[in-house]
Amino acid sequence: MKTVKGTYFQNDPNCPLVYGEVEIDNPPRRRLRGEPLKEGILAQPVMVGFCGTDHTLMNMGREGKLGPKFPQGKNRLINGHEGIVWVPSQKRFAIVLIRGGDSFDPTRYTEDESYFEYGCDQADGLFCDEGYFHPDMLLEIPEGFVRDGRLPLSFAKKMVFPDPYACMVFQLERTTDLGSAHNFRVEMARRGCGEEEARRMASENLYRRTVIFGLGTTGMFMGDLIRRSFPEAKILLVARSASDSPKVRFALEQCGGEYLQNTFASEAETAEAICRALEGRATLFIGVSGSEAEHRIAFEHRALGCNGVYNSFSLGPKISFDTMPFGFENHLIFGSINFRKEHMETAIRLLAGSRYDEIVELIDKDEFTADPIAAYENRIYAKGAPLKTAVVWNPEYIDFSR
Repeated sequence: MKTVKGTYFQNDPNCPLVYGEVEIDNPPRRRLRGEPLKEGILAQPVMVGFCGTDHTLMNMGREGKLGPKFPQGKNRLINGHEGIVWVPSQKRFAIVLIRGGDSFDPTRYTEDESYFEYGCDQADGLFCDEGYFHPDMLLEIPEGFVRDGRLPLSFAKKMVFPDPYACMVFQLERTTDLGSAHNFRVEMARRGCGEEEARRMASENLYRRTVIFGLGTTGMFMGDLIRRSFPEAKILLVARSASDSPKVRFALEQCGGEYLQNTFASEAETAEAICRALEGRATLFIGVSGSEAEHRIAFEHRALGCNGVYNSFSLGPKISFDTMPFGFENHLIFGSINFRKEHMETAIRLLAGSRYDEIVELIDKDEFTADPIAAYENRIYAKGAPLKTAVVWNPEYIDFSR
């Protein structure tokens, strides 16, 4: 047992998020089914990013619903799952792979399998001075960034994104797999070709008219990855932000798409505008706005075309559809979250060469820890908040000049 200072969630209607001393322990954990149980090793968080999940968990604590999320035998959860750490015993920096457990594939565990997530579910996370992490879940960072035992601030900012970016790497994999299986027989019939060629064409044509409904970082990352893998894809970003806002300009630079500002009086008008911008109904509709409007625009107002795929990545909204047109238009709906180790490693490599540090703003650690609830509600998740907020938890390891 060890005592550290950090922020943690608890079930309390008035104080669901607290900063102070907290005891941590080191239960053995399994990264994947079939691998041995291993105790964690101590690591010191250096830079930590704030995720919308943190805000959701805080509100769950207000409602007394966090019990299943706590580590075994605890009545609190140290939060934080996006960031970079220093591993003293190995004298290196690392990115924490947050998801593991007794499962063969942590992206889709089955009924007899289990999982844990650092900072989110049954395992303490990164908003603390020190924490225990599975040794095989401390991923290497690319060479060339460490100088005199410190990391450039610009690089550290990018390393708050491997978690959500890896999630989008998995989304691209999953979307392409399902879209190819969904439509390759149509391509075989249309082109008179074999299955291998038809699957390739079905994958490419899936992204021919893509809608990304919502413009947070997940939507931006997905557009970026689609552009990298399918350069001919037509990508339409749909959101409420002004078209000349810095967020929209940056997003379009990353994914090379087009933008539609959703200021329409009705959902039907929004759907019509989407189809005009795409010059047809969407082949792929990705919902990342968290809005109930997503599914109605896609299905009820027919923005999604025949044989189209609907990727529901928003957490919270309920999806409904009329079974008659749904069946005859042959839509495919799916939702999936999380990632595997190789997705995280891909994300780290791609982010290292990216410009995503430009959208990260810092909050002072003392300001955050003085009143973490106020920081969440008035700075980090308030109206007009930056796309991404992070905190330098340990400035000893950051080179602020680079």
